[in-house]
Amino acid sequence: MSTLRLAVVGVGAYESSRARGYLTTIVKLNDLYTLCAICDHSEASLQAAGDLLGVKARYTDFEAMLCEEKPDVVFVLVPTDGQTVLALTAVSHGCHIITEIPYALTLSLGDAITEACREKGVVWEVAENVWRWPQERLKQKIVREGLLGKITHARLWYAAGSYHGINGVRMILGREARRAMGYARAVDVPPYENYGEQPETTRWWESGTIEFEGDVTCLYEMPPSPGARSSHWEVEGVGGYLSGSELVLYQDGNRASYPFQDVYEEVDGERVLAAVKVDTHPPVVWENPFKQQKVSAVDDVAKAAILNSLHRAVTEGVEPEYGATNARRDMELWIAMRESGERGSVWLDLPLGETTDLERRIRAEYVCRYGGDAVADRAALLDAPFNRLSVMWTVAGWL
Repeated sequence: MSTLRLAVVGVGAYESSRARGYLTTIVKLNDLYTLCAICDHSEASLQAAGDLLGVKARYTDFEAMLCEEKPDVVFVLVPTDGQTVLALTAVSHGCHIITEIPYALTLSLGDAITEACREKGVVWEVAENVWRWPQERLKQKIVREGLLGKITHARLWYAAGSYHGINGVRMILGREARRAMGYARAVDVPPYENYGEQPETTRWWESGTIEFEGDVTCLYEMPPSPGARSSHWEVEGVGGYLSGSELVLYQDGNRASYPFQDVYEEVDGERVLAAVKVDTHPPVVWENPFKQQKVSAVDDVAKAAILNSLHRAVTEGVEPEYGATNARRDMELWIAMRESGERGSVWLDLPLGETTDLERRIRAEYVCRYGGDAVADRAALLDAPFNRLSVMWTVAGWL
């Protein structure tokens, strides 16, 4: 198996940062990758991450890292507003890329990365984690094996970053959306600090309906928080339903409950997640493919799957497991529901045939904030101080 040289840009400001979690997972997958270099504008973060992981090649200049280290793969873990600029730069150097979620700030910006990858002949994987969580994999398997019978509808509540929830539901259903309708407005909430540590007193509330192939409908809500509901989704069929960590089947006029069970094994003296299952007859089991690498935590398993997907795509010539195509579909659904709301809650057919007004406003806000466009002015923005709070929040209240 070929080991790829992987460089990471954006190492996280804190030990608990999502980027640090990826770095820790990368070094566990040493049969797939060599972590050859790290890059960050913050010298303190760079040294802390480098010392923690024993990475000698540390850079504050991204292009210098690309030129000197010549990585096979670049993992772009900078704030959302910087993703397109750094991804396009890495691709221009002939690197395969993994980018953090979402697809991009707008569909057209993501499409620019897709086209650049096509021209350079490199692979792009998007780090969507939700559908790769062990229990979500089990849900997908339950539906594929027909335990719920004919699927009728789904419900989705997601408090922030709803493309994650859309992704989770769409992957369980295993079918594509045909049209969407939405409603949205800003509502008053108790004072709070947003992701950029700025005071705010409003949040966006969204709801919508998505019609999928096969006469399946999903009812969606992004509730303002704090509120009564947090992130949750359910899928129902003629024969039963999935809700939370439970499968319920309708049997002889009764409901039979099958709670999800985590199965652990000891690997080199360490307790590791080996499988997730339901004790139906026969049982349905999802097995952890990263058990021997001792990757066990729910989101770490997802991280490992993302990294493994890109490796297989590069070394075996297969399509990425998720990739730009799926990332685009998940983001497009969210955009469609918000755009529908702004047009008076009309149905919008999918895929969308044109750039929405919402996306134009997001892109205009980007130019206003950073002084240039992420594609046309990429080189000039390479060293820009990208904010943690994305322009998506300013325009749409989205993380």
